Amino acid sequence: MSQREWIEKDFYKDLGVSPDATQDEIKKAYRKLARDLHPDANPGDAKAEERFKAVSEANAVLSDPAKRKEYDETRRMFASGGMQGGFRPGAGGFSGGTGATFDIGDLFGGGAGDGGLGDLFGGLFNRAGGAAPGARSRPRRGSDVETETTLDFRDAVKGVTVPLRMTSPAPCTTCHGSGAQPGTSPRVCPYCNGSGVVSRNQGAFGFSEPCDDCRGTGSIIDNPCNDCRGTGVQNRTRTITVRVPAGIKDGSRIRLAGQGEAGLRGAPSGDLFVTVHVRPDRVFGREGDDLTLVLPVSYGELVLGGTVSVPTLDGRVGLKIPPGTADGRVLRVRGRGVPKRGGGAGDLLVTVKVAIPQNLDEKATEALHNYLRAEEASGFDPREGWAGA
Repeated sequence: MSQREWIEKDFYKDLGVSPDATQDEIKKAYRKLARDLHPDANPGDAKAEERFKAVSEANAVLSDPAKRKEYDETRRMFASGGMQGGFRPGAGGFSGGTGATFDIGDLFGGGAGDGGLGDLFGGLFNRAGGAAPGARSRPRRGSDVETETTLDFRDAVKGVTVPLRMTSPAPCTTCHGSGAQPGTSPRVCPYCNGSGVVSRNQGAFGFSEPCDDCRGTGSIIDNPCNDCRGTGVQNRTRTITVRVPAGIKDGSRIRLAGQGEAGLRGAPSGDLFVTVHVRPDRVFGREGDDLTLVLPVSYGELVLGGTVSVPTLDGRVGLKIPPGTADGRVLRVRGRGVPKRGGGAGDLLVTVKVAIPQNLDEKATEALHNYLRAEEASGFDPREGWAGA
């Protein structure tokens, strides 16, 4: 991509959001597009693959507030003619009327070894003019990949290892990512001296564009690998094992370094980000590191007290109900909740809830009437002190 092409690129349009969209709106738009356009969902669809890459590039800039701000300012300066001073060959940036220089490469994380979009764009904006002879262009790092997995509630709380089957660009197994036939190696491009870019002057601007001979890679492969056609990358279906830590929450993301899209010709791979969704459980709920459950009990168990059996993640335990316990009271079982990252676990919070019988036989009904009469005779009034009495 030449400098002029990048300037005309509209990352907001790629994500389908307005320039004043919030970070949450950008995040939601990217996740939806990434899910719809992912190669796994569109096998063999070249258009979807190109859109997926464009969407990923746009998200890499707009999801970062600092990069987004610089991108917006750059577009505004071009739209208003604020860069009338033109491009300064060899300076790595644009000079305005004040003599200040703005380095577009900084927008993409142009520092050495950053592995960001600077690997894709940093060398295009006339950096070759100031580079030492023989300087090599940085290989393009692979894109990050996002996927999702859904776990049962108890697996998420206790931790689990899950296999993810994915189809994505991966290093070629024949040439091991070099792009050259086994037994051969790429050679330095003699036209650009390995920089991957050449300088051209056009009016007030000096453009650094990808070298036509090596297509911006800085090297030439005389004997391309037959399996990957010299790219060093193949689409492969692979199974990745993901260890989900105990206590993970719904919506959390796990980063697997180097498990994303493979870089071209042996460049570093991107990262894999796995968003974890957790299914609700029929028995347990969760409040932070505590588990919750509602325990049905009888009226007599609350009045007289007793010990009842309650479930936990590791089997059943006995729960003591004190005599005279009120309906809706929360009883605590310590150490039976969600495992904590630093060790230990939260608690199990049990809410006791009276279960009302719907059908009583004659004997039980008569016994209940006798109890109510005895209760009244003892002087107990359930509405004593009630404001509505």
